Amino acid sequence: MIIETFPVGWLQCNCTILGDEQTREAIVIDPGDDPGAILARLAAHQLTLKEIMITHTHIDHVGAIFDLQENAGSSASIHKADLLLLDKLEVQAQFLGMPEAPPRGAIDRYIDDGDAVAVKGLELGVIHTPGHTPGSCTFHLEGDRNILFTGDTLFKQGIGRTDLWGGSYPQIITSIQKKLLSFDDDTLVISGHGPTTTIGHERRQNPFLR
Repeated sequence: MIIETFPVGWLQCNCTILGDEQTREAIVIDPGDDPGAILARLAAHQLTLKEIMITHTHIDHVGAIFDLQENAGSSASIHKADLLLLDKLEVQAQFLGMPEAPPRGAIDRYIDDGDAVAVKGLELGVIHTPGHTPGSCTFHLEGDRNILFTGDTLFKQGIGRTDLWGGSYPQIITSIQKKLLSFDDDTLVISGHGPTTTIGHERRQNPFLR
C-alpha cells in the first residue's frame, strides 16, 4: 500500500494519495490545490488516478478537482448535503479574500454513511460525520491498523470550526463521540490540516471531548 499525505494550497489542506502497489490504481483524498504537485507525486509512484474523494466541500479541500479530472479523467465523490457549498465556491472565495474561485469539478457520485468507494486493490469506507459541514465525511481504510481520514471533523487535540455555513457544534461532537471514538485507540487519524494523531490520544487529550 502506498500512502502519502502532504499539504497543498495556501491554507495547507492535507491531501492524501492512496495507491495499490500491484494494480497501480489510486485514490486522492481532498485535492485542495496544487494540481501539478499532486500529478507529479502520482507519476513518481507510477500510479493512475481513478477516484477523488472529498471529506467536505470547503474551498481549500476541492480546488484541484477540475484540473485532476482534466488530466486523469477520474471521478469525484461528495456527500450530497455538501453540494450547496460546492455550488457557492465564489462566495467562499470572497469570504476568504481570494482573488477568484477555482473551476468547479464534476461530481460523479454522492456518497453516504456505510458506502464504500473502491479501485482495484483498495477500498475506503464512508462514515457520515456532520458538524463541520452538513455533508462532512470520514473515510476508513481497514487493515492491520485502521486509518481514518477525518477531514476537518477531528484534529490533533482539536475539532473543526462550526461557525461557518451549515456548521453545528452539537453535531460535530456527536459525530466524533458516537462514530469516531468507537474505533480502537491505536487507530491512526489523518486530519484535514496539521499533524496525525490517534483515537486513543484524542480520547485522553482532546479538550473538546472531555
